[in-house]
Amino acid sequence: MHARRSGDRSGGTTLEQAIARFLTYLTAERRASRHTVDAYRRDLEQLARFAREKAAANAEGRPTSVRTKAKAAGKTPAAGDALASGEAQATGRAPAAGDAAAAGDATAAGDATTVDGLDVLLLRGWLGSLARTHAPASIARKVGAARALLRFLERRGEVDKNAAAQLALPKVRRPLPTFLDVDAAAEVMEVPGADTAEGLRDRALLETLYGAGLRVSELCGLDLAHVDRQRDKASVRVIGKGDKERIVPLGSHALAAIERYLERRDELADPTTGARDPRALFLSRRGARIGVRRVQALVQRYGALGAGRADLHPHALRHTCATHLLDGGADLRAIQKVLGHASLATTQRYTHVSIDHLLKVYDAAHPMARKRSPS
Repeated sequence: MHARRSGDRSGGTTLEQAIARFLTYLTAERRASRHTVDAYRRDLEQLARFAREKAAANAEGRPTSVRTKAKAAGKTPAAGDALASGEAQATGRAPAAGDAAAAGDATAAGDATTVDGLDVLLLRGWLGSLARTHAPASIARKVGAARALLRFLERRGEVDKNAAAQLALPKVRRPLPTFLDVDAAAEVMEVPGADTAEGLRDRALLETLYGAGLRVSELCGLDLAHVDRQRDKASVRVIGKGDKERIVPLGSHALAAIERYLERRDELADPTTGARDPRALFLSRRGARIGVRRVQALVQRYGALGAGRADLHPHALRHTCATHLLDGGADLRAIQKVLGHASLATTQRYTHVSIDHLLKVYDAAHPMARKRSPS
């Protein structure tokens, strides 16, 4: 049960109001990206809908959805099964012994549509409703959204504790990053033609994605002013997640490709007006800033033509950059800075795919792996 702040006795804050304030906080104070805010919005609005439906069911005296299904199947679930089994289905964890006794058709004290009613029983019921239709990764993301919302409310004294912290996260298997070997990456880079402005642009953006390890949104957001083309210390200024800025080195191939493209960049303009975006580095055929979807389509096309990989996507080139840096002996901290990862744990994923480098180190260092010279 969550107590309201002493100054707020006029009635609990609705979930919709709390969610709106939380999203404003993410945008204005945390400066989260639009995609991040949209993801939180979708997950939390889904929670609010579930809370409204549960409140309506309780008001009408209707059984919970799990109990209804059980009766339809001719079964009578034990008290609390509807809620206590929800988290177990979603996370693979057996419900605690006290869950069944605490659960039932009624919500804990407080209207389910307010922050006062946002308790662990409601949240477990929500997870139970998601278990059969959502993957573990999706459920884990939704739990994270609920935790973030309640953490925000807890810091402001609107709830006593974060009920979502009591939820067990489902086990999520993170797939290893997709990447190309060195030869395949080189083949993809060489596919675009050099006889048109579009071909030169495509070669430059591929080289930049791979050479600098950029996210596709970061690539599309690059301006002409962001590129420092000094020969010995060429770099690009990148605006990453949360509007965090970082400087990323540009390799010689990426720099050369950008310079060749810039010589013919003016050819990419609106065919009617001749107008073009004066700031954007990479332009579309009509002179506008190139979009994420277009870059994704181009990478897929050149991946199929150059490496036989029709499933290639821009993030795979970012993974390829990180893997090749690691294979070349780069330090994990340096790779973290290049990629703009907030946590080193994210960068450490690439140690799992760098088996060739690991084997070389093993052969060179382990006494039982060294080749014996002939006597």
